[in-house]
Amino acid sequence: MMRLSRDVAGPCLAPRGSVIAVGAFDGLHRGHQALLARVRERAQVLGCSPVVVSFEPLPRAFFSAEPLPRLSSIREKLKGFAAAGMEHTLLLRFNAALTGMSAETFVQRVLVERLAAREVWVGADFRFGHRRAGDVAMLERLGASSGFAACTMPVVQIDGARVSASRVRALLAAGEFAGAEPLLGRPFVIEGKVEYGNQLGRTLGYPTANIHLPQRVSPLRGIFAVRVGLGESECSWPGVASLGVRPTVNQVSQPLLEVHLFDFEGDLYGRRMGVEFVAKLRDEQKFDGLEPLKAQMAQDSRLARELLGMNPRLAEP
Repeated sequence: MMRLSRDVAGPCLAPRGSVIAVGAFDGLHRGHQALLARVRERAQVLGCSPVVVSFEPLPRAFFSAEPLPRLSSIREKLKGFAAAGMEHTLLLRFNAALTGMSAETFVQRVLVERLAAREVWVGADFRFGHRRAGDVAMLERLGASSGFAACTMPVVQIDGARVSASRVRALLAAGEFAGAEPLLGRPFVIEGKVEYGNQLGRTLGYPTANIHLPQRVSPLRGIFAVRVGLGESECSWPGVASLGVRPTVNQVSQPLLEVHLFDFEGDLYGRRMGVEFVAKLRDEQKFDGLEPLKAQMAQDSRLARELLGMNPRLAEP
């Protein structure tokens, strides 16, 4: 089982020494997966622990004046690290104290003292330390004097372009799920726990499972054809989903994911759900009352059923 730590200070987490991957790892796309696989392989060769160092909040989000859309929640990211075979995650709190730490101090306190680094693997554009003063060349120099090797992971390309979180975000925002899937190495899924809502969908004939996205801005907005998985099961149950602020009735301040599962009977409250986005149907819009909204929901359901290979004649509640 993977262990999780949050603090810079503390005892050494890897007494046998470690091979370390460092990065933000939002979305755990194919480039991230290749880096983690390399770290796991090198740790096996050297007989030490495969470790990942990451940050929450994401560094870009910490410095951004606007909320940063992100591809994965903290929970999803940690699940990905465990699945990749990491023995320990040092998920550092990205705050004023960490941003004020010099590159030299970061290397000594985190990589050397906390993790007993033998190899540190990063991307070619890696920057670290106060005012991003550290780069790969500095990491190599500091590693040579501190007893570890600094290694740069080759860029992973798909369709002639670098795989990156920003590229994935742009594709998802445009509804290009088929284009994003090869970069992620899997379909795009949002996970969460079903919570109580105001049950408006039930009164309209379309009961929904509501998933709040606290402290997470999704790159998606709109109405979608989806497949749903409950618990750890694969996403196979067809449905239609809305991700937005509900502008017509009971508008919310934070985007809410609402999912209607086709032909489903049962209580979903409190259960964990994974929602795979298959196709975007339209943008979110405001309607002049409940009847136009209900008519549009019926149309959305018919289209989603058709896209998911179901019988659209069953769309009426």
